[in-house]
Amino acid sequence: MPQPSEASRAMIERLIAFDTTSRNSNLEIIHFIRDYLSDLGIDSETIPSADGRKANLYATLGPKDRPGIALSGHTDVVPIDGQAWSSDPWKVTEKDQRLYGRGTCDMKSFVAVALAHAPRFLERDIEIPIHYCFSFDEEVGCLGVRPMLTRLAQLPVRPRLVIIGEPTDMKVVNAHKGKLSYRAQVRGFECHSSLAPTGVNAVEYAAKLIVKLNAMARLKAMEGPFDPNYDIAHTTVHTGVVQGGTALNIVPKDCSFEFEFRYLPADDPEELLAEIKSYAAEVLEPEMRAVRADTGVDFDFISSIAALDTPGDHEVVELVKALTGANATSKVAFGTEAGLFSESGIPAVVCGPGSIDQAHKPDEFVTLEQVALCERFMERLAERIAA
Repeated sequence: MPQPSEASRAMIERLIAFDTTSRNSNLEIIHFIRDYLSDLGIDSETIPSADGRKANLYATLGPKDRPGIALSGHTDVVPIDGQAWSSDPWKVTEKDQRLYGRGTCDMKSFVAVALAHAPRFLERDIEIPIHYCFSFDEEVGCLGVRPMLTRLAQLPVRPRLVIIGEPTDMKVVNAHKGKLSYRAQVRGFECHSSLAPTGVNAVEYAAKLIVKLNAMARLKAMEGPFDPNYDIAHTTVHTGVVQGGTALNIVPKDCSFEFEFRYLPADDPEELLAEIKSYAAEVLEPEMRAVRADTGVDFDFISSIAALDTPGDHEVVELVKALTGANATSKVAFGTEAGLFSESGIPAVVCGPGSIDQAHKPDEFVTLEQVALCERFMERLAERIAA
């Protein structure tokens, strides 16, 4: 079984040691990467969040007068709260040819291998530059990459294409679903439960909306559109969080719930959103306001992730197939920053070590074999960029 180099293993251990849970600042890891690259003679630009607590990092190896190949990854990880870990999640533990730790799979191993190979890239007479794009807050709605893309659009030269190193078992993913998520706020009218007909029960009207969303989900499952190359071949509709009511003997005044559409590139999420909004406005609100005029439903945007649908014969797809030795491409249901890169005019592919099955779970891990395959990928890339 192929084994990763000590340089990659050491970098993985170093990056895992930073607790970059999305609620925390990521400046410590960004400054570490900046200083590491500086020691190699590479200048970096940090692109801060609006509040200055977080930052993206952008750097170029090789000539800066021409567009090159971007290696991109997010530095944040999901929380460990409530998870039963067998080892310290902020310290890499090796067992049975696996490296355990929060972020080993999603997705610090890719970032680590890319950084560990910086000296190897620099050994070459680089003709095609390598760009590093490292972001914050991917796990909470791909928030950080947006100011980075805004900044890249201002530069005289930006990447020609980008490889997003999310865990795909080093398979070439050229398409993924998009995501649109919203919060519905139902405003009812409270009263004593013995007088329930004189009130407007926000929980019950929220339930009617949720039933409507469920009906939309069933219709998609039955009628499509379908793409059999996805593990879930149709657009999905999901309700995840519901909060409402104060006591059983009070008709609830307020109820909120969060829902999402994970849609095929062929579907329009705005049409789906319009359907649930129309149901609220045309069916439910007239009933509610017949009892109390100031009741109703508000919809608040939470986040969106653009779908990815890079043609199979595109330059970036052909490149990554050559780097992995793959003959085929795949499509996945989870979203990444790749859709936003593509939307901004930088063609994207997703390819990285580890399996999405391990992401976000306790005892998250990446296999040593996957890390070694990622190293081989970088070695082939080093050969490609040389003059």
